[in-house]
Amino acid sequence: MEEIIQEKISADHLLYVSLKYTKTCDVIMNLIVRWRRMIEVSIEEVLKQAKKKKKISSIPTNPIGKIEAVKNLFKKEKEFQEVIEMYEMFRKIEDLRKERIGEFRKNVTLKVFYRGEDININLDMLKLYAERLEKFISLVKQFLLK
Repeated sequence: MEEIIQEKISADHLLYVSLKYTKTCDVIMNLIVRWRRMIEVSIEEVLKQAKKKKKISSIPTNPIGKIEAVKNLFKKEKEFQEVIEMYEMFRKIEDLRKERIGEFRKNVTLKVFYRGEDININLDMLKLYAERLEKFISLVKQFLLK
């Protein structure tokens, strides 16, 4: 849990301080990479705990297997499923086609082409992601402390 919280603190700093003053797509990318790392650590810890509680028989070794295992564990949690979908995009974000819009301005946007759609990652979208991740972390915390 300690590592998850450290990643969250770093991500929050990028979102609320660095992005506020620099307004670049590089900061948005760094923030997404931080969030991806935080979700990866969370998934790893949840799977370890689930194995201890005998909810799963073994921990998958590949990332897609881990995602599927976690999805099955939290079928009923809508917020958890949303974060896992975000995570799937975050995993591929460095390889996706991107467009930088309005850098160094108030409305800085990173336009990402994912699954045939344009996704505009701007400040509003980042705040939405942050809210989802907040709920996700509290779910992970509850699961780990049970």
